[in-house]
Amino acid sequence: MRVLVTGHHGYLGSITTAFLRDAGHDVVGLDTFFYEGCDLWDDDQDLRTLRLDVRDGSVPGLAGFDAVVHLAALSNDPLGALSRNLTLSINSDASVALARAARDAGVPRFVFASSCSMYGASGTEESVTEEAPLAPLTAYAESKVRAEEALAELADDSFSPVFMRNATAFGVSPRLRLDIVLNNLVGWAVTTGKVRILSDGTPWRPLVHVQDIARATAAILQAPRQTVHAQPFNVGSDRDNYQVRELAEIVAETVAGCEVQYAGSGDPDPRSYRVDFGKLARAFPELEIQWDARAGASELRDAYLRAGLTLEEFEGSRFIRLKHLNGLLDRQALDTDLRWRPQAAASG
Repeated sequence: MRVLVTGHHGYLGSITTAFLRDAGHDVVGLDTFFYEGCDLWDDDQDLRTLRLDVRDGSVPGLAGFDAVVHLAALSNDPLGALSRNLTLSINSDASVALARAARDAGVPRFVFASSCSMYGASGTEESVTEEAPLAPLTAYAESKVRAEEALAELADDSFSPVFMRNATAFGVSPRLRLDIVLNNLVGWAVTTGKVRILSDGTPWRPLVHVQDIARATAAILQAPRQTVHAQPFNVGSDRDNYQVRELAEIVAETVAGCEVQYAGSGDPDPRSYRVDFGKLARAFPELEIQWDARAGASELRDAYLRAGLTLEEFEGSRFIRLKHLNGLLDRQALDTDLRWRPQAAASG
């Protein structure tokens, strides 16, 4: 299968692209390369790549692809807070335009990286299914809701959008992120000896490893049309719903000599939801979600120690998406619409 992966150079894209290639797919990457140089280790995949902004819409050779895996986005709530309008433009409007172009070019399948964050504050201790009301609390979550709704309207007999409502990702990637919960907690533990919690620790978070997201992506690409056509799937495992304080205790047990520290106001985080992943398990009985938080914490600890991660690096811009983009803006490498200025693009 010939697959275009947008955002292939990001945290999730680096893992997904490698997994799909190892599975035998012919993969082409598309990325604007905001995070070039933000590497935990060198990752030369020898991959055909397109250096494009997804907002520009025109993708050379789109008609030759069997599927698009669309990962490119401003990728979490803090980035969404940078600019609500840009978040909606990139994550929703550009996603819909790309999907429409793919449908017009005869691409039969469009796999959209959505998010469980759309459930917001579920208001219940029960695990939410794909049929639950969507209650986005942030611009990022709202952008995913809007995109899903519009993409569903593009579905027809020859074009199948599929919505991967991924749980909060964790795990090691060559394009590491330290602004997601488990990666962040382990980073604090390794660099300071403390596991810092900025809420009261009670919010629920479903987690899923980046490798398991890649594994689910491959399964969805190869599934029969009737299994996935215009369907949302919560991606993760029922066992991997955790309260933040549980994650902190796991990290404290994993990184020797650590203690848990409640460093914020102690107020509850309004984003709290438990997720039911039964639909994914029923549709793909052979798909195994292999990682849990304890295994992921060990993997992250070992990777940070191996890389010699320092507190300065942990708090810097290299692995924190919002800080990195703000640095590009301050240096005027990007304009206020998050587009590369000509001289910066030419030197990239």
